[in-house]
Amino acid sequence: MLHRLVWLLLILCLPACRPGTSPNLVERPVDRVDPRIGTGAGTTPSALRHSEADNEPRGQTVPSVGVPHGMTSWTPQTRATEQKCLAPYYAGDERIQGFRGSHWMSGSCTQDYGSVTLMPMTGTPVADPEARSSAFEQETATPAYYAVTLSDTDIRAEMTATNRAGVLRFTFYGPGPAFIVIEPNSDEGVGTVQIDPERQMVVGSNPVHRIYQGWGEPAGFSGHFAAVFDRPFAGFGVWRGTQRRDGVTSATGDSSAVRAYVRFDLAPGEVVHVRVGTSFTGIDGARRNLEAEVPDVDFERTRRQAEAAWNSLLGRAQVSGGPAGADTLFYTALYHALLLPRTFSDADGTYPRFAGGAALERASGFTYYADFSVWDTFRAVHPLLILLAPDAALDMARSLVAKGRQGGWLPIFPAWNSYTSAMIGDHVFSIIADAYLKGLTDFDAEAAYALMRQNATTSPDSADYLDGKGRRALASYLRHGYVPLDDPVRESFHQQEQVSRTLEYAYDDFALGQLAAALGKPADARRFWDRAGNYRHVFDPTVGFVRGRYADGSWAEPFDPAERAPYITEGSPWHYTWYVPHDVQGLIHLMGGREAFVARLDTLFETGLYWHGNEPGHHIPYLYAYAGAPWKTQQRVREIMAAEYGPGPGGLSGNDDAGQMSAWYVFSAIGLYPVSPGWPYYVLGSPLFETTRLDVGDGKTFTIRAEHVSEENRFIQAATLNGRRYDRPWLDHGVLTAGGELILTMGPQPNPAWGADPALAPPTMTLVGSVP
Repeated sequence: MLHRLVWLLLILCLPACRPGTSPNLVERPVDRVDPRIGTGAGTTPSALRHSEADNEPRGQTVPSVGVPHGMTSWTPQTRATEQKCLAPYYAGDERIQGFRGSHWMSGSCTQDYGSVTLMPMTGTPVADPEARSSAFEQETATPAYYAVTLSDTDIRAEMTATNRAGVLRFTFYGPGPAFIVIEPNSDEGVGTVQIDPERQMVVGSNPVHRIYQGWGEPAGFSGHFAAVFDRPFAGFGVWRGTQRRDGVTSATGDSSAVRAYVRFDLAPGEVVHVRVGTSFTGIDGARRNLEAEVPDVDFERTRRQAEAAWNSLLGRAQVSGGPAGADTLFYTALYHALLLPRTFSDADGTYPRFAGGAALERASGFTYYADFSVWDTFRAVHPLLILLAPDAALDMARSLVAKGRQGGWLPIFPAWNSYTSAMIGDHVFSIIADAYLKGLTDFDAEAAYALMRQNATTSPDSADYLDGKGRRALASYLRHGYVPLDDPVRESFHQQEQVSRTLEYAYDDFALGQLAAALGKPADARRFWDRAGNYRHVFDPTVGFVRGRYADGSWAEPFDPAERAPYITEGSPWHYTWYVPHDVQGLIHLMGGREAFVARLDTLFETGLYWHGNEPGHHIPYLYAYAGAPWKTQQRVREIMAAEYGPGPGGLSGNDDAGQMSAWYVFSAIGLYPVSPGWPYYVLGSPLFETTRLDVGDGKTFTIRAEHVSEENRFIQAATLNGRRYDRPWLDHGVLTAGGELILTMGPQPNPAWGADPALAPPTMTLVGSVP
């Protein structure tokens, strides 16, 4: 019988004992971050095996300078375009074209937007990015500081930043007149620039265009900048296209690129500082942000402030006693996971209305966030933020509700402050429900629920649907309990993918049911929990895999579970059959029981079918814990950490996808993973460090100690929680945030008995031993 479970207190909270001290906890984690990890083509086994075929071989990260969740990050530029799937910077490129104030979604295959680039040079000003580029050397990159020497012109360039502003320092060592070229990076050629010599200022705008649903259409707002120089201009001019006009103060693009330049008469070794404010509301907003955050030039002070911001947030997870280099991988992963979503509101709270063009709103009492790569980040990034950055996570929930109110529908993948309908699923449900169930309740949950319920039960009119609002193929899903192959889902950027949609909608319905129960709506909870069982409708028991199905109930032919199929998103049935995170026991039953389930998992890993570079599989190594074999989770997680993460530009197994690949590593190195957000617990894995101390707020810490841990000693032999024996292979979120200490005794051989009792398995919709 399928039991509907409302998450109540499943175990008694034990009194927290005072954690012991660890002498070698990292005190300045910003110094352990290497932002160049992931900036090149992946060299991990998964990247080499899978990613090239999927056009996603690179980590797609850039050496961003800024603060956590900053509006604008600052990066060296080696590629000039804002074209989809091209990051501003790639390791291995031999020339730098400038220094960009960027809104690139870190690790993605999307697009930069609203950006501006500055390039120092000597001799004669040059507009074209390739022609003005320089070879470079002596590159230094941290989250708060970047520096490089442009060897063609003997210029040392340095950057640091605040939330909404950058500070650039250019030291001109070579002879000749010094120039700085300023370019709003509009691929459409519709940017603007204006020079104000009296105020030593250059301002401009770069209009934003949508991708995915509504591709190429104006988003209705722009990226704006105000660059203030600390020296008077000795000359200036603009370009429109290739024509340079000296002494002219403004240019507006009409399908042609515009740039500005300013000239300085300097002696060798003299310095020019540039403060650049940014905004999405207007040039005045960029000026106000600059005055609020960098009212005067003090490069080192700004750098120290940025370092302090990173140390404060990175330091909420302190580690010690790991293998060589593990602290760098850990803190770099945490850095990547803290870049997005980005701040979108100005210092005074003003921001462009969601999907509302140039209309402005004001965030009162919260920060408005944008660029939610939801299909990726609901899995581990947002659970990580709930745990380590709850204030930001709460404001993100408030931001999602604001988007739904302003646009009329809860967005599915809100980016570029627009509806996109990118990827599949409706996973904003997961982000909101998980936050609420983990205690972040200070937002309008009733409004959120009403918007979620609308998405789950109603299709918008044709115009709104084509604009990216509402669930794709909802009518088919409601009619059949699955999306049949007869429905090609034409009105979507990702067409077809019917089986993957069914599985993900079933999970989203579970999350909605969880929130309904928490809000005291039992009838709705039962309704959506019933729908959460729809995954069974696309599981073919004759082959033991999910499979495409027609409206008449017949199955797709031919069938090979290892082959890519159009009804699966970016993968094969081998990859997606496991996507039932909310009801793993139900899936175990469909596969014939615990032994058959474990054997099938073994085949996935032992034959090289597991694909770590694709997010829908990130929970799979942790599923052993549901079938009485947590020691195999410990083994697989350690194997993945060792093989799929490494130093250097190739150290990620494909796109980092807004921090999801990195968030998996952070959780796994700690020894926990949120298999099913919406269930407020974590499955235990195999910690990488002897000591991990988590700041869980209100002056409390939770410490995980892995005694005798090493590369060989990866298996849990026994555990205690706050001094008492602990045999569950999972940990309740409330126990963790209450503070305390989990001690794991590690050894070189598995202890198959620890955590194997079926009664101690992690909770799912179907109870152990029952028949769904």
